[in-house]
Amino acid sequence: MKHFLTTSLLLAVGVAATTPPTHFGVVLFPGFQALDAFGPLDVLNVFSLQQTNLTLSVLARNISSVTTVPQTMNTTFGESAVATHTFDSPPSDLEVLIVPGGLGTRSPDLEPEIDFIRTIFPSLRYLIAVCTGNTLVARAGLLDGKKATGNKKAWSWVTAQGKKTHWIAKARWVRSSEKIWSTSGVSAGVDGVLNFMETAYGEDIATGLAQYLEWNRVTDPNNDEFAAIWGAEDVLAVE
Repeated sequence: MKHFLTTSLLLAVGVAATTPPTHFGVVLFPGFQALDAFGPLDVLNVFSLQQTNLTLSVLARNISSVTTVPQTMNTTFGESAVATHTFDSPPSDLEVLIVPGGLGTRSPDLEPEIDFIRTIFPSLRYLIAVCTGNTLVARAGLLDGKKATGNKKAWSWVTAQGKKTHWIAKARWVRSSEKIWSTSGVSAGVDGVLNFMETAYGEDIATGLAQYLEWNRVTDPNNDEFAAIWGAEDVLAVE
């Protein structure tokens, strides 16, 4: 286990000739879902134990703490994370952006988040959307004409946010394009990020990370029981 992230292994598994990304970022907004963000980030936390050149940027409207507490719900229970950069001043070398979901994606005031995603996308190498975070990416126009998925419990609402997107119901994640991973609800973000890690760093790396985390990894993107549980069906894009 202790050797699963070594440089020699990276070379041995035949990683693509292009240098794998090292600068990751996550978009936060009030009411983000904790596991949507922290699940994928914990995969990277473990990866950083030996791949020590990784950088993480936390992006929000202001340099302040951002809470998971939904503003529209009668609860004060939640956690906070502190932003390192604002949308107006993002790092110039950001390579991978993670967009979580959560009840905060229902906020009527999300134009700063959507505008940031739309503006930063051309300079990114990859974007990973989790759960209802896919609605922000869809509203930014980045899923137009593409396949995507999202939270099955909120399926009718999710699919209504992107009329030009072909929404796939029975999917743990979808590779929407060479740059975009779209994952299903909450915990599916971990499987989507592990698939991304397999693509960027190699299968042995992704397997080692899952074993370190004791995560029962889903490797088949079509292995999804929740579409049937919530009665979700594919929604074709509107031309």
